Amino acid sequence: MNQLIAFFSRAGENYFGGEMRYVDVGNTEIAAAKLQAAIGADMFRIEMKEPYSLEYKKCVAEAVKDKKENARPELAGFPESIEEYDVIYLGYPNYCGTMPMAVFTFLEHFNFDGKIIRPFCTNEGSGMGTSVEDIRKLCPGAEVDSGLSIHGSHVRECDELLKRWEAR
Repeated sequence: MNQLIAFFSRAGENYFGGEMRYVDVGNTEIAAAKLQAAIGADMFRIEMKEPYSLEYKKCVAEAVKDKKENARPELAGFPESIEEYDVIYLGYPNYCGTMPMAVFTFLEHFNFDGKIIRPFCTNEGSGMGTSVEDIRKLCPGAEVDSGLSIHGSHVRECDELLKRWEAR
């Protein structure tokens, strides 16, 4: 089975269990790299052409605005094709109770009919939100797994969690 890990992640000022901290690598990217080390899948980073602010509060305001407007931010690029992949692991942080709107842009760009989508979401306690339902609406021809919620503050210790999830 050919597998792709497509993920959206954000470095900069982030919220960790009640405090702000600056990080050079976002939590979802850390989880994606750990997953790649475990399964050996290809990897693609979903990036906005004009990224959100590195400042946490400004980023939240930008994300809320995009969500309210149902925006589809332009991406820096896309994989040439996803045709060769059977399983797509889709990683993202919980933004506004779902995925970042850039992930909506990514999903709407491709036809996922017949694909298996396995979402994983980093968050500080808000879980998957409505993201799994949103993926199912955007990709009606795909089999969408219930997903994995990863506590962002503990992402560096999530190796076993990822292995158990991936193995089921």
